[in-house]
This record gives sequence, structure tokens and C-alpha cells, in this order.
Amino acid sequence: MITEHILAIDNGTQSVRALLFDLQGNLVAKKRIPIQPYYSNRPGWAEQNPEVFWKGVCEACQGLWNMEGVVKDSIIGVGLTTQRSTVLNLDKNGEPLRPAIVWLDQRRTEGLDPVGGLWGFLFKIAGMQDTVRYLQAEAEANWIRINQPEIWEKTDKYVLLSGFLTRKLVGKVIDSVGCQVAYMPFDYKSQDWAKPFDWKWKAVNVEPEKLPDLVQPTELLGYITKEASLATGIPEGLPLIATAADKATEVIGAGCLDPSIGCLSYGTTATINTTHKKYTEVIPLIPPYPSAVPGYYSMEVQIYRGFWMVSWFKDEFGQVEKREAEKRGIEAEELFDELLRTVPAGAEGLILQPYWSPGLKIPGPEAKGAVIGFGDVHTRAHFYRAIIEGLAYSLLEGAERTEKRSKIPITSLRVAGGGSQSPGAMQITADVFGLPVSRPHVYEASGLGAAIDVAVGMKRHADFAVAISEMTRLGDTFEPDPKRHAMYRNLYDRVYKRMYSRLKPLYNEIREIIS
Repeated sequence: MITEHILAIDNGTQSVRALLFDLQGNLVAKKRIPIQPYYSNRPGWAEQNPEVFWKGVCEACQGLWNMEGVVKDSIIGVGLTTQRSTVLNLDKNGEPLRPAIVWLDQRRTEGLDPVGGLWGFLFKIAGMQDTVRYLQAEAEANWIRINQPEIWEKTDKYVLLSGFLTRKLVGKVIDSVGCQVAYMPFDYKSQDWAKPFDWKWKAVNVEPEKLPDLVQPTELLGYITKEASLATGIPEGLPLIATAADKATEVIGAGCLDPSIGCLSYGTTATINTTHKKYTEVIPLIPPYPSAVPGYYSMEVQIYRGFWMVSWFKDEFGQVEKREAEKRGIEAEELFDELLRTVPAGAEGLILQPYWSPGLKIPGPEAKGAVIGFGDVHTRAHFYRAIIEGLAYSLLEGAERTEKRSKIPITSLRVAGGGSQSPGAMQITADVFGLPVSRPHVYEASGLGAAIDVAVGMKRHADFAVAISEMTRLGDTFEPDPKRHAMYRNLYDRVYKRMYSRLKPLYNEIREIIS
């Protein structure tokens, strides 16, 4: 009897991976194709030719078929998960009309008419006018309508990257509810397109007929077409099962179904997520996103630049490690743990707030990065440790906001993403939170989460509780050191949490002076 496998396709920011899992969550085979995240024709823009994504999918899948242990006939279904908030305009033939706008894009559309009427009055009373105005300015659809009206006129469907790749695989424009994380007229509470009277249609001016049909995670999107089979090598006729965006699948791939288990994602954007049955906004007007579990919500607080800061440090201050890594044939990040070990916990008083790119409400659009406490003892190793500690502090702050709103304490943590491969970062996280911190048993947690959706959707596991029990388990676990945790707690409570409120007036002055 052939062991059954699931093909998970994960189109992230840096690469596309084709992953083959069995029903016990073991990674049988993997093919990774690096991709250029974006190109920029103007400062702050981030765009990409959509064919780069599709070509990456094709090459990754084709790369699997000659690998040991891969039997095409063993594959029972396919799941697709992608980076969030990357948008495309498709014509009537499903072909892109312009480059994709990638989630890292920073263009804004200022001067739009504010949302008026009753909604405008309510936002004024609630003090949320600036938040809604920010959402309007950030929405890519608004920029395209105003600056490229001929493109918008020809647009038949306005979709996320997940919708584009789904169309390439099954031949129709359809997407998963779990992928809808973007500036779209989407009702996150009902997990469907907003009702006709909802303010989101005024804030994000998209005609309803331009949006794709949606299905819940675990439901059928369609079947692999002959054309897609020829391009990818995936057997024709295999079902494509709806999953969710990569952060959401990462959460369940890390085993975080219970709301008391926090999932930290140490990726380009650092996040803390918990899975909940009840709709709760950690921040007013900032919704919990759809979970990879149908009908559930993923409460999330994010640090926009997150572990991008490690790459930034490498480029700006890590020349020694870059040269040494080239000699050894390894990644420079592997050497950064040596820097962490040379500096005591607390970085001898150097404290960093990691707002290199501001947020919407946490901390706020005026925020800047800040480092305080410099002295003559400090080196670049201290600065690197302050980055890792600052990210942990900011995520702890997010955890506390989540606990306050949900009334459910977080008692353990899972960490996924590139930063989870650093033992030093894992130990710092455990010490800052004062909680045990574990890696998932496989690095490819988002791909595994997609495979779990497929397994449940195809009735190979009875439900998500069973699937997560069977397909996930803990890898390395890092226990907190009580003495270090006490010191971190003091620094966090008495210094870090006060930094933003003390510096906010100066941030506003900076913005006023240089704008």
C-alpha cells in the first residue's frame, strides 16, 4: 500500500517551496526556489512581475519529482499558502494587467475624500478618523484607480497573490477566506465580503463584481488543470484544497490551536498570534485575521520590520561575519549567535525599540526606531543583542495586549520563521517572556499548516484537534532562566514600556519638521 502524501506549495517573500508531507506531519521532500522579493522603480515602491511567482511554483514542483521518496501517485491533494497583501489586477482572461504590488510597497494616496455620512460621524465621535484615513491612503486599489485609471477600467478581477496562483492551478478565479489579509472591503467578523452598507466600500473603492468568489479553508477550490499539470508536473485532476495565508497556516503548523499557546513568527515581519473562536479586536478597527481553521480568528500583533532588522544589521554592521561566512560556506546569520554570547543579558543597559518602520496603531504612524543607554562599553555586539531583546520586548507587549482583550493568559510559546533557527534568539525570548519556548518539529511550519488543512478537508483526519495532534510536535524547547527573566522584567516595565510615550512628542516634531 502506498503511503499517502500531501503537496504543500508555499510562496513566501524570499522563495517558493514545494513540500511533500505525510499524514504524520513528516517532511518527505522539499524543493526551494529563491525569488527576487520585488523591484522598485521609485523610492518606496515594491512591485514584481507576476510570472516570477508562477515560474517559482513551476520550478519548485518540477524539482520534487526526481527526489528520493517522491511518488506522484501517492499525492492525494494540494494546498497553497502565500505571502499576504500582495495584490494583482487581472483582465477577462485572467492575465495580469500590471505588475503585482508586493506587501512591502510603501506608496500612499493622500488627499482622498474622507468617509462621510453616519460612518464619518461615528468615526469622529470615536476618535478613529485618522485610522480610517490611514487605511484609505494605504489601500493599493485607491492608488491604482487614481493613478492608473485605464488599468482599473480593464480590471475584471482584483485579487491577492493566492487568487492569482489558484487561477493558474485550477483555471478559475476563486480564493480562500483564510487568505484575505489586505486593504480590501472584507468583513473580518463574518469572514466574507462586506455588506453593501459597510464603510469599507467607501474607504476602499472596489466594485463588488471585481472580487473573487471565496470558500472556507478545507473546502475545494478546484482541480489541477491539464495546462497547470504540464507546467508544474502536478498530476492533472488532483484537488486543490483551500488553506490560508502563510502566517495563519504557520500558526496551526506550529501546533497553536489552543488560545493559551502563543505563536511567535520570527520572519520579515515579526508577529504574535493566538487562535480564538470569538471575534476580538486587540486594537479598535484592527481586526483579527481569518485563521486557517474555518470560523476561527487569528489575533495578531505585528512588528512590521521584525527580523528584517537582522538582515539590516548584517548589511550595515556585519561585514566581519559576512566575510567569515563566505569562507565557511554558511549564512552570516549563523555567526551572529557568537555575538550574542559575548554580551550579558540586558546588553549592559542598551535598550532598543524596533520601530524602524511604523505601524498603523501600534506604535503609530509617527513612530521611529530608538536606542537609549549608549556608553563607552558598548560595541556592535551589544547593539545586535539589543535588537533581539527589543524585538522580544515588543512582542511581549503584544502578548499582554492580547491577554488583556481576550481574558485568556498565554502559558507557552512556539516560535517559527527564520529567526527561530537562532538558539540565542530563542533563549532570549524565553528569558524575556518567562515562559518555555519551543520550535515546531519542522522548520516549514506554514507549509505544514497548509497540509493540515488539506488533510482535514480530505477527511484523512477527523478534525483539526486530531490533525494537529497527529501532524505536529515540539522540537527543541528553551526554558527561561528565573534570574535573567527578573532583570528583563524590570527593564521592560520600568524602561521599555515608558520609551514610546516619552518619545512620541519628539517623533511628532520630527515628522512636522521634515515633512
